[in-house]
Amino acid sequence: MPRATKIVATLGPSSSHPDILEAMIRAGVNVVRLNFSHGTAQDHTDRADMVRAAAQRAGTVVAIMADLQGPKIRVGKFAQGKVQLENGAPFVLDAARTEPGDNDGVGLDYKELPRDVKPGDVLLLNDGLIVLKVDGVRGAAVHTTVVMGGELSNNKGINKQGGGLTAPALTAKDREDLAFVAAHADGIEFSFVQSPADVLLLQASLAEIRPADWREIALILKIETAEAVHNLPDIIVAVGRCQPVAIMIARGDLAIEIGFSRMAEMQEEILWIAEAAQVPVIWATQVLEHMVKEGMPNRGELTDAAMAARAECVMLNKGPYLFEAIDALELLLARMGNHMHKKTPQLRQLTSW
Repeated sequence: MPRATKIVATLGPSSSHPDILEAMIRAGVNVVRLNFSHGTAQDHTDRADMVRAAAQRAGTVVAIMADLQGPKIRVGKFAQGKVQLENGAPFVLDAARTEPGDNDGVGLDYKELPRDVKPGDVLLLNDGLIVLKVDGVRGAAVHTTVVMGGELSNNKGINKQGGGLTAPALTAKDREDLAFVAAHADGIEFSFVQSPADVLLLQASLAEIRPADWREIALILKIETAEAVHNLPDIIVAVGRCQPVAIMIARGDLAIEIGFSRMAEMQEEILWIAEAAQVPVIWATQVLEHMVKEGMPNRGELTDAAMAARAECVMLNKGPYLFEAIDALELLLARMGNHMHKKTPQLRQLTSW
């Protein structure tokens, strides 16, 4: 049963073997994602060569998508690797702190945080599992009260409810990685893009590396902040006038920034905007997550994965049961594709009765 929606798979340590990679491609993977948050330039070069060779052996074409790391908006490290934060306790996020953290506070990878927050702001750590309310800023230290506590470990991410973090979308590391991307990748996954100005910055850097044909490289806009949602139409125009463009709905960080209650509505609106602009969409974050990790899907994620049929691509993360998830997604997308084309019901004949 054919399917229209393509499958994107992240290449990790367990799948970075020629035989396993070829089996993934034969199972149905259409796009391989290289994550530049980990590994060296040589690692990525070897993996890109491996993808091309595996696709050739499988008799097909597989696209390579390079995910730029973007800014590291994270806490620092703890002396014991983690701490337990209690509701109502004070906790300090200190950009000047150099020693490991403890139950009273921790340093920051993101040194600009004190500049970006004010009293009353809400910070969400570790994918929103920990909630801090800002009491005040004193120099480089952000003083907070724990609203919702829990375990906080090294280098967990920081989000600001409602957006407003000013980290640059394109970092020095990203500029270095672009040299590899321009030589090996078919598309660039642009993390933390928030405005047309961010796009122009990346395009200028790309033009320096590949002046003759940089416009041929596709740019995948990773929509993960409140600012990106607000500026999305202008960002699409800024990219689309120069090069192929796609949208990734990065539902993890985006849900934290705009609020979980708005996420379902917002992903629908992004799908509408993308269809109107004739821009393909990648449905991402925790698709069949339980199945990939544990081997058995839960009920809610099956429905979520079925909704991915309205997008052009759906992304799976790495895990020990990736092949089982690919098989399940293959069948699910094929069946749902007969019911929906993007956002339009097909009103096909019902065959269950």
